Amino acid sequence: MNRKPAILLFVLLALAPPLQAVGQDTPGTSPPEGALFLLLPVGAEAVSLGRAMTAMPSAESAFWNPAGLARLPESRLVVMRGDPLAGESTAISWLLARERLGVIGLSYHLLDGGEQNLVDDRQNVRGEIVIRSHIGVVSIGTPVTNWLDVGLNMKVVQFNLTCRGQCDDAGVQSSGWAGDIGFQSQPLGEDVPFRFGAMVAHFGPRFQVVNAAQADPLPTRIRLSVAYEVLRHFDTPADLSLWVRLEVEDRWRRPGEDPSFYVGTELVAGSDDVVFLRASHSKEDIKESGEIAFGVGLRYERYELALARSFAPSLVEGGEPVYVSFGIRF
Repeated sequence: MNRKPAILLFVLLALAPPLQAVGQDTPGTSPPEGALFLLLPVGAEAVSLGRAMTAMPSAESAFWNPAGLARLPESRLVVMRGDPLAGESTAISWLLARERLGVIGLSYHLLDGGEQNLVDDRQNVRGEIVIRSHIGVVSIGTPVTNWLDVGLNMKVVQFNLTCRGQCDDAGVQSSGWAGDIGFQSQPLGEDVPFRFGAMVAHFGPRFQVVNAAQADPLPTRIRLSVAYEVLRHFDTPADLSLWVRLEVEDRWRRPGEDPSFYVGTELVAGSDDVVFLRASHSKEDIKESGEIAFGVGLRYERYELALARSFAPSLVEGGEPVYVSFGIRF
């Protein structure tokens, strides 16, 4: 990766709103938002499915819809690694499952924007800029009825831009909190493989960068999703299924202005030991063209492995992002 433009993108994701004049929104455009790094994807399964995660259960749901944790049958540890264009992503989730009660999760996400030399007019190195963002998550997912699950995330969010050496200032440190709330439902019963999910993501107080005047609302989003297993209409083996997911994401403020759309497909083969083949297409409001992603997954005994690669027009130079997730069940 070319680290210099990647660092620039990382800074823009966190600090772009304060660069605008406070209170001066451009007519016809969305208001500025802070902490846009909250919108970056986490987890190989999620990336390969185009972020269409709201309607289906998953061990990665702590970073998506926490209701997807409610019926996980076993406790597990999940480690997720990725290389988005804004830095290097590392996440870990510890999920404690209790039958009939649901799941409590503790998760942490580090987005490392890397280091960049600080030079003077004569190109002499005076210091080094280091950029990190940290997200800590406490998740609760629980079944309410046999057809409805609910979930809640509470998150501590921090962005750090520090300078080591001969720096003109001490850098920037911003922190705050955010939350997610959602539900998943199989409203037509277990015999009909149709699922519906909805959530509000990243709600909370304004994200303060320097002072109260330089605080912007979080990138709060509404997500609605449906999923259906299509092979039930064909004469196929019982341990083979194909789920199709459709999802729409919109801004909490000014809804309908420029929504994002996601389509994910997942072919599942096996019962105890399972192979997953995944593909997706997405169209997001910040991108002029769509994104395509592919992935594979394997569940063998107590272990789970997922790989994903995303192909999208790059905002900066660099290869297509690659993601890996590994889990172990207890």
